[in-house]
This record gives sequence, C-alpha cells and structure tokens, in this order.
Amino acid sequence: MKFIKKNLSKIIFTFYLFVLPVISFADGPNSDPSQGKIVNPLAGNGIDSVQGLIQKILEGALKIGIPIVALAIIYCGFLFVFARGNSEKLTKARDALLYTLIGAAILLGAWSIAKLISATVLAL
Repeated sequence: MKFIKKNLSKIIFTFYLFVLPVISFADGPNSDPSQGKIVNPLAGNGIDSVQGLIQKILEGALKIGIPIVALAIIYCGFLFVFARGNSEKLTKARDALLYTLIGAAILLGAWSIAKLISATVLAL
C-alpha cells in the first residue's frame, strides 16, 4: 500500500502515457479508416443515443447495486444478532441499516427518475 501511495503519480502518468493512447487509437468494429469518418463505437451494443447510454449505465448499476444492498441488509441482521442488547452495538447496527436503506432508496430513485424523464422526453 505504501508503494501505491508513494508512486501514485507515476502510475497515473504511465497509464496516460501507454494505455490511454492504445485505447483511443484502437479501431472499433464499425469504423472505416479509409472513409475518415467518426462512428459511434457503442452502436454494436444497441446504444445510439445519450438516453440509451444512460439507460445502459443505470441498468448496470442496478445489476451490481441490488445484490450489494441485499448483502448489506443481511450484514445488518448479523450486527443486530451479535449486539445482544449492547446499546453501542445496537446503535451501530441501526445506523448501518439506515445507511443501507438510504443507499437502496438512492439507487432505486435514480432509476425511477431516469425512467420518468425518458418517458416524458419520448412523449414529446
């Protein structure tokens, strides 16, 4: 860990110097260098608009976030069981459950707001 903290700037510099150009100059599946035109690199995945990109990002966040929320709720249950009446541990378990539920509400709220905005824009 000390190595990373000590050499973080060198690691970031090396990334930008070697890895980023390889990624940015790579030809996508839809590109035609002889034409000299810029194409959408995400078109192969069915993403053809900003709305589609945001939808895919939120779907990925939900696929990752929902299992994490479920595991966090299970962890909070273990905290309650292991508290055994100790007021400090019960407070810690209550706070952990509260923060887990707030995180779940933010996750699902972002998804529902995005769906609402998407439906509104498509209705126009």
